[in-house]
Amino acid sequence: MSVYRCFVEKKQPFATEANGVKSDLKIALLNDDVNNVRVINRYDLENIDEEDFKMAERTILSEPQVDTLYEEAPVAEDDEWVLAVEYLPGQFDQRADSASQCIQLATMKEKPEVRSARLYYIKGNLTEEDKEKIKKTLINPVEAREASLEKPETIHQNYEKPALPEILDGFIDLDEAGLEAFRSENGLAMDLADIKFLQDYFKNEEKRDPRITEIKVIDTYWSDHCRHTTFNTIINNVDIKDENIKKAYDAYLDLRKEVYAGKTEKPLSLWDLATIGVKALKKDGKLKDLDESEEINACSVRIKVDVDGEDQDWLLMFKNETHNHPTEIEPFGGAATCLGGAIRDPLSGRSYVYQAMRVTGAADPLLPIEDTLEGKLPQRKIVTTAAAGYSSYGNQIGLATGHVTEIYHPGYVAKRMEVGGVIAAAPSENVVRERPEAGDVVILLGGKTGRDGCGGATGSSKSHNVDSLAKDGAEVQKGNAPEERKLQRLFRNPEATKLIKRCNDFGAGGVSVAIGELADGLHIDLNKVPKKYEGLDGTELAISESQERMAVVVRKEDADHFQKLASDENLESTVVAEVTEEARMIMYLDGVDIVNISREFLNTNGAKRYTDVEVEDYGKKQVVMETKPFAERMEALASDLNVCSQKGLVERFDSTIGAGTVLMPFGGKTQLTPAQAMCAKIPVLNAETDTASLMAWGFDPYEMSENPFTGAQESVISSIAKIVAAGGSYHHAWMSFQEYFGHMYTDPKRWGQPFSALLGALKAQQELEIGAIGGKDSMSGTFEDIDVPPTLVAFSVSTCKASEAVSDEWKGAGHHVYVLKPSYDAYGNPDWESVRNTFDAMESIIKDKKALSVWTLENGGLAEGILKCALGNKIGFELDPSFVVDDLFDKCYGAFMVEVDGTLEEGTLLGRTIDAYKIVSNEGEVDLEALQKAYEDKLQPVFPYTDVNPKQEIQPINYEANETLHASYTVEKPHVLIPVFPGTNCEWDTAHAFERAGAECEIFVIKNLTSADIEASANAFAEKIHASQIIAIPGGFSGGDEPEGSAKFITAFFRNPKVKEAVTDLLDNREGLMCGICNGFQALIKLGLVPFGKIIDTDENCPTLTFNTIGRHQSMLVRTRIASNKSPWLKHTKPGEIHTVAISHGEGRFVANDDVLQQLIENGQVATQYVDLDGNPTSDVRFNPNNSYLAIEGITSPDGRVFGKMGHSERSGDNMYVNIPDKNLENEIFKSAVEYFK
Repeated sequence: MSVYRCFVEKKQPFATEANGVKSDLKIALLNDDVNNVRVINRYDLENIDEEDFKMAERTILSEPQVDTLYEEAPVAEDDEWVLAVEYLPGQFDQRADSASQCIQLATMKEKPEVRSARLYYIKGNLTEEDKEKIKKTLINPVEAREASLEKPETIHQNYEKPALPEILDGFIDLDEAGLEAFRSENGLAMDLADIKFLQDYFKNEEKRDPRITEIKVIDTYWSDHCRHTTFNTIINNVDIKDENIKKAYDAYLDLRKEVYAGKTEKPLSLWDLATIGVKALKKDGKLKDLDESEEINACSVRIKVDVDGEDQDWLLMFKNETHNHPTEIEPFGGAATCLGGAIRDPLSGRSYVYQAMRVTGAADPLLPIEDTLEGKLPQRKIVTTAAAGYSSYGNQIGLATGHVTEIYHPGYVAKRMEVGGVIAAAPSENVVRERPEAGDVVILLGGKTGRDGCGGATGSSKSHNVDSLAKDGAEVQKGNAPEERKLQRLFRNPEATKLIKRCNDFGAGGVSVAIGELADGLHIDLNKVPKKYEGLDGTELAISESQERMAVVVRKEDADHFQKLASDENLESTVVAEVTEEARMIMYLDGVDIVNISREFLNTNGAKRYTDVEVEDYGKKQVVMETKPFAERMEALASDLNVCSQKGLVERFDSTIGAGTVLMPFGGKTQLTPAQAMCAKIPVLNAETDTASLMAWGFDPYEMSENPFTGAQESVISSIAKIVAAGGSYHHAWMSFQEYFGHMYTDPKRWGQPFSALLGALKAQQELEIGAIGGKDSMSGTFEDIDVPPTLVAFSVSTCKASEAVSDEWKGAGHHVYVLKPSYDAYGNPDWESVRNTFDAMESIIKDKKALSVWTLENGGLAEGILKCALGNKIGFELDPSFVVDDLFDKCYGAFMVEVDGTLEEGTLLGRTIDAYKIVSNEGEVDLEALQKAYEDKLQPVFPYTDVNPKQEIQPINYEANETLHASYTVEKPHVLIPVFPGTNCEWDTAHAFERAGAECEIFVIKNLTSADIEASANAFAEKIHASQIIAIPGGFSGGDEPEGSAKFITAFFRNPKVKEAVTDLLDNREGLMCGICNGFQALIKLGLVPFGKIIDTDENCPTLTFNTIGRHQSMLVRTRIASNKSPWLKHTKPGEIHTVAISHGEGRFVANDDVLQQLIENGQVATQYVDLDGNPTSDVRFNPNNSYLAIEGITSPDGRVFGKMGHSERSGDNMYVNIPDKNLENEIFKSAVEYFK
């Protein structure tokens, strides 16, 4: 068939991306030679009829209101240079994939093949050197390449069937030099000792030469990533020169005697150091709530959760995951799959992941691009693209990211730190864990297998240099969040989870590890593994780390039922393996066993490794005397990279989905005081709870660099202090560690760093009686001769009542502020009794309801706390005259700053809050407005969030209806139909909001795996509409908001003739209602249902929603003003009322021409406007997050029965957003809709 081609360009008023690229190129070139940039998306389609292509290019690939469609590429002007960029073959292209799926939905035929590319028309006086810099800025060679401008004859790729993986003839006879050469040529992560050990196995036990697949599988199994080979290296000799560390080491040796008394003593290793603390606490009976099993999924503890007032047994799970190496070389995919991998661990434990945390490490992103090391991406590129990747994945899958912090240290130029932490929960009765038995089958669920991620485990286990980075593109996994969302839905169904005996997620090592770890004996049929495309050889099928896959073991007789449940969630599933009696892992391809290895050998983890450890004398802590005036020191602090505002980074992450967020990332009326911990209600389904989880982190790279032993203790103290400050208790807490160090090699001094850090962390666990029940080590943070700083991040978790959570922004003027501080000695060692006493005192103050706000000290000491606690509600501070100004800048992890209305017996009086927005001390006054500007300006060049929209005066709109519509018939419980498309993520929140209001809800999953599925879904959905009174289209990212904007999946489906007819009947004949929130609003407006009340073919004169002018996703709470109460959805409101509502979108900018706007105003169809703190409609990006025309947030159909809005009104409930004052959550629309039928 022919290849059809078209080009799509955003019209100039909406060319947000092009403007962003222009700014990036000016920074890259360090000049103004780039005068203009145009970005044009090119689509090539094959296996599609011409009529269907014409439909697709007008309604799916472009949107007439905001796009210009070209049949041929625009001709470049004389001073324009055209650069075309496309994904490398085998890399996941969400734009092309979503376009293909949307076209299939619209045509109900087989998917066409789609390939996309991006054309940059760059205008300016460019030299060849400039063009090379531009290519380096716009093309990451790990995932993309320069594309041809010529139209191909075909985009279909034909692959020859690969031969079976080769048998390595002569391998068992290679000498040492030959083995070393083989290891190097094949890029193996194993060392010489490992490969000699492997050779011996095949020579003396298997008595044959291996296949290359077997070598690659074993290399993966034994990689540091999978088997923690660095941590399991046996320590022979220990030489400690620091007396404090020597004492801790002696205590550790004594502890080993206690823990291993009467048992076989474990080898002395970093692994033992990391795990013995929990073993000791368990032996002493102090970890009674620990949930243990043979499955290795995530940290798991038993908790009680009140569900509608009844205590139930639940499991709380948490996990931290790194993707340092992948994110370094391909920031978007690496960061996205960091979160995807973190989610799948507790998800494989059959729990629902409901909140995430992101803690990252980078070098200075403000440095000029020419300072970038050879072979590296610029830091600015890494930090912005990684943030886009992680947030894109979390936002799409529907996971609230409750806390985001980026740590800056020059050492992270060696390799970025990308850490994701997640927290999950499930009713205990939903989780069944049984040992697999012979005859059980393994079902592969979810995504298909491609070349992405081949060798990821081994790649992340290596140190790197310029040459190695150039070869590692295939090692980066590609994320597909909508697919993983389907897995979440399936695993929230107890009918499915109770069939699962054991489960493993597909991360490092692919099939070989994910399935290979499920049982000792396995027969795996690689021919049955679903493939993204043909041409994959046996080795690729065995080790590819393609994402969004899960392997589950079920009884053979349960397989059909389980697969039916998977199909109901639009998930592909395939039986690919069988559990066997013989303890061997055997993989077949075309009937030939290409892997046949004994379990006993695999479990050896390779040759034993040995090392010596040498620990230097770290001495006393350095004391730096500062002589600058107080005002200068405060300004320097406010603009310090590790203190300044990261709001422009944080607010691209959805923080409110799930309708359970207790603490917003930023508190106060200005939403400027950063929360130090994240807190969310346990995700009970269709019920209410006051039980919440808390999660926090602790780590200071500068403290760890100075002394890893004391720095690790400070990591623990800081993390637990944040839990205490938020209302949790250190008596009821658990931890997990993230270790990240440079490559150890064989240098005893390098080994001394993690050794010292883990000794410090062990001491902290013993002193606080809190166990680190999980962790993740990454021991390859080296580039050339540069190392990452010694890193031990302590993650802590606890529970509290949502109604008793404490936030840190100051609540009012006239309050006293006290300081409670533990003691440290001159070497930086904490006085642990004082730490415990301080924690106990703080918990008591909170329990007695005395604390209005609590801040625990971080990098910038009390001075940082004063600044940040003041920002949220614009409250000033007067320092007590007795307090020494110099002491404000001292670090003291574990100290608290508490605001009270009255006096405290505990602690030291720091001062009092005042109305004037300034800091008053005996060394003068400091204007907080000026400090706030310095604080907010520092990272604006990288993460902008102020002064984005042009300021303009906007008038309030007022339309008061004399009467409100009501249905001519009544329904006791109106039936609400809620469709779920690939990418929908707000269905449960929407259903719960309607059910609380008295409706009954039906969630309907649209299936699109085949054209037959689509036709069946359309027919069934149309029938469901005829039995419903309300259609509610929930928020999400249908198809990842591709191609060319949001809601294309939904609009394609609703234009199906049967669905369209049923919608028309509902609205025209049965007086029904429709609403669409966020993605649902985007669908309504692109269908014409708002503002026209019917499904039409829209044109360039119709209103629409397009990309936020800030050029990224926005998530925060906003204030909206009722402009009209004409709609029955707004029955309980009056014009002028102000509500608080969560927003989370990247494409919410309402645009319309003047005539349409005037008609909407006159007809009372403008429902709501964004307003500032004074209640005035505004274009200010702080309040109007997308720069909507006339600050419009929601509109209706002419009679008001169809309502579309961007704000997530369903994300409301008790004890939510407790750090936001004076909020009036907008949730009456659901009650009004139900009453319309009463």
